[in-house]
This record gives sequence, C-alpha cells and structure tokens, in this order.
Amino acid sequence: MRLRNTEKKKSSERQNRLEQLILAKRQSFIRDNFLSDDFLRFFYGNREPFERMLVYYRCAMMEVETKFRVLNEQFSIRYDRNPIETIKTRIKSEESLIVKLRDRDLPLTIAAIEENIYDIAGVRVICSFPEDIYMLAESLLKQDDIKLIQRKDYIENPKPNGYRSLHLIVEVPIFLQNEKKMMKVEVQLRTIAMDFWASLEHKLRYKKNIPDSYVDELAGELLECANISADLDRRMQDIRTKITEIEKGETKVNGQAFPSRRRHTNK
Repeated sequence: MRLRNTEKKKSSERQNRLEQLILAKRQSFIRDNFLSDDFLRFFYGNREPFERMLVYYRCAMMEVETKFRVLNEQFSIRYDRNPIETIKTRIKSEESLIVKLRDRDLPLTIAAIEENIYDIAGVRVICSFPEDIYMLAESLLKQDDIKLIQRKDYIENPKPNGYRSLHLIVEVPIFLQNEKKMMKVEVQLRTIAMDFWASLEHKLRYKKNIPDSYVDELAGELLECANISADLDRRMQDIRTKITEIEKGETKVNGQAFPSRRRHTNK
C-alpha cells in the first residue's frame, strides 16, 4: 500500500512538472511574439475548436499521402520502378497559426484560419527525377475528388535564392460521421537534390550570430549550389532517358541495338 502511494505521488509530481514546463513554454512564446490580450483570449478560449480543426487537417493530410502511396505502387508495376523516394507530412502548430493570423492581420476566428491559411496540412513528396514530379502531379490532379486551388512552379521559375520545388494547394474531401468536409492540403514535390539543398539552406538561413558581412557571401554560395544541384538533376534525367531508350531498343550502342526488356510470365 505504501509503495502504491509513493508511485502515485511520483506520478503526480511528474505531471505537475510537465504542466509547469508547458506553461513556461507558452509564456515564453507569448512574450517572444508580443501577442495582445485579444490573441491570448482567442488562443486559450478556442481549445476544442482548434483541436477539432487540426484533426480534420490531419485526416486530409493522410488522404493525400495515401493517394501518393497508391500511385507509387501503380507506377512500380507499370514502369518497373518507384518514382517516389520519400513522403514527409506535417501539421502546423497552434502557435505558428496564431502568429500567422497576427502577421497577416486576419480576423481571430477558426473560419479565417481555414479560408486564408493554405499550408496547415503539408505533404512533401521526394522524387528521383524531375520528370517524376510532373508525372505525379498530373496523376494526382486527374483524380475526380481532388480540386486544384493554387499552383506555383518554382522549378521552371526558381526563387531568387535558388529554391526549387513544385507547390500545389489542393482540396480533398474527408468523410466524417455525418458529413463530408473539403479540406486544403499543401503538396510540395521535389527531387532528392532539391530537398537536400532546401533543408540545408533553411538550417543555415536561421543560424544566429552570422556577421552581416558574410550574409551576402553565403547567399551567393547557396545560389551557386542550387544551380549546380539543378544541373545535376538534368544530367541524371538525361542518363536515365538514355538507359530507357537502350532498353527499348530505340538507341544503338556501338552499332548494336539491344532488345526490349520485357517481363515474362509462365503460361
């Protein structure tokens, strides 16, 4: 009995410490972001609607992720390879949403969040080759339950810093107990090289204590690396195209045409 009481006491103490850490984190967040009383009332007065909204976005995110996994399986059968290397997903935190509301001067309502912030749920698809990006995007958008809201092609038109990726905002239905609800999901499609560059650029850009005199120099080097990565993608794409043509017998090597590679089935 004494042992059980001791365990309960320790559990209660751990819970209290956890709650204190969470409270300290929120107070730090409020202090660092200079949130007004209106934001605080909205933040703490809408716990249940906030949590319900994020659950809906998580469901939509899973729907889109599943669609890409199904496409990957289909392409593996049809083309004998998987165009998708990795799929990553994420949901924006409540704190991040509050700051975005403030920065964009949006009304403090759940509806304003759903109508104006498109990247709450995110799916990032990492592909092997640039042409896989467009093939997968086209296949996704052909599905009759997917609605395209916005498209930004930073591969054809890179950002000034060198960032490359294809961004899609899509609407997808989720089916709840008594209703169907359309939810927005941001989809980013990149090659391995694009993702490698973007990940490192993000880490380096937010490093502290970098002297201003080095900022422009580092930005120039990052842009050069982005261009090198893009050239690598193009060259790897060309190599794969040549290999595919050789396998199909469309290209001769040293005057010899190779027979098409076919799958054989037992009759």
